Amino acid sequence: MRQPLRERLDQGCARLGSPVADLSDAQRNALLNYIDLLVHWNSRFNLTAVRDPLEMIGRHLLDSLAAIAAFDASPVLDLGTGAGLPGIALAIARPELQFVLLDSVGKKTRFVRQAAASLELGNVKVVQARFESYQPVEKFATITARALAPLDALWSGSTHLRQPGATLLAYKGHRPDEEMAALTAAGIGVTAQRLEVPFVTGERHLIRIYSNPDTYG
Repeated sequence: MRQPLRERLDQGCARLGSPVADLSDAQRNALLNYIDLLVHWNSRFNLTAVRDPLEMIGRHLLDSLAAIAAFDASPVLDLGTGAGLPGIALAIARPELQFVLLDSVGKKTRFVRQAAASLELGNVKVVQARFESYQPVEKFATITARALAPLDALWSGSTHLRQPGATLLAYKGHRPDEEMAALTAAGIGVTAQRLEVPFVTGERHLIRIYSNPDTYG
């Protein structure tokens, strides 16, 4: 089963282009090792509704990596990481950045902690806590979340977690125009980027939220 997974990953990376297309053989193997771990644990702990490993390549790995160019400031907080997405995939692809993967569900953080250890990801820390009550020693330059909550709840709820000038990057399906309009009306900067994710049907967007509307064009 490994070869079809590798072929789909390679095809997807090529279609996403640089920097994903530039991932090393070791990084690609680490991504596939993560899928192996996820499939094994998922059979017992129901970590994700996606069961087919081939489908996981697109819906989990490539979906996470499609926004990789937006991650340029560390440390990064992955809110509601679940089974480790997008945090694990991003940490493999961006070893120079530091990641904290946060979730309130014990079975999920146990899996993510085991995955990070098995994959020897020294740039990953796993925390079990609700993000509203999490009090980190160091605040974050980048916060991300994948289909976790409405944009205004993510932004207002993460105030105590952000460094000055921090960016929130939210993975969404359809472009959430009403949520974005509410942020704009409140004087908060927000932009949307359409993501084309190989082997995934339906719309995908990355929403960038920031304090100063002049920070990004």
